[in-house]
Amino acid sequence: MRDALVAAAFQLFLERGYEQTTVDDIVALAGVGRRSFFRYFPSKEDVVFPDHERCLADMTEFLAESSDDEPVRRVCDAVRIVLRMYTENPTFSVQRYRLTKQVPGLRAYELSVVWRYERAFADYLRGRLAGRPDGTLRADVIAAAVAAAHNNALRSWLRSDGEGDASAALDHALGYVQQAFAGPRAPHGEEEPEDVVVIVSRRGAPMWRVVREIESTLEQD
Repeated sequence: MRDALVAAAFQLFLERGYEQTTVDDIVALAGVGRRSFFRYFPSKEDVVFPDHERCLADMTEFLAESSDDEPVRRVCDAVRIVLRMYTENPTFSVQRYRLTKQVPGLRAYELSVVWRYERAFADYLRGRLAGRPDGTLRADVIAAAVAAAHNNALRSWLRSDGEGDASAALDHALGYVQQAFAGPRAPHGEEEPEDVVVIVSRRGAPMWRVVREIESTLEQD
């Protein structure tokens, strides 16, 4: 029933346009009553995004089950669940992408969905980074970075009509996130160790040579 309603809705959206299609039109084509529609979808907007609630629940459960000592990696793994939701049905995902570009209200709805994913990442990270320096700030920044990496890979894939390797594009984007944020941090209350460079030079050596040795050493790092 749920799939039939989604199929009927998108057939009408493509034929008539989103604004010109009513809930009554959808249920008539699907051969069901209005009560059946609202049993599955609170509004017409929700039928455009039928899989996000399930995906958000699966992703939140995945994060809750984490015993990983590397929370950034866990969040990166979690966002791959979201991408997989899109890539499992390329035709539907591309149709939805084109539709949301045409209807500002759907674009706003989609942004609110993306925000919910980002908040789920942030909530998880806040719990895992609690007690660390700037734990809440780091959690929010990392969550936003993971969401941005996912959106970049997803949009590129959708603009290509679902061609190409979206997973590889996401892995590439997440590499920047992990490189920037996955490093070890000092426990709360402790200073992070400083990076110290020691240069041995002959007494009386000209300053330009000492500076050159320092620059050479830093470039090697």
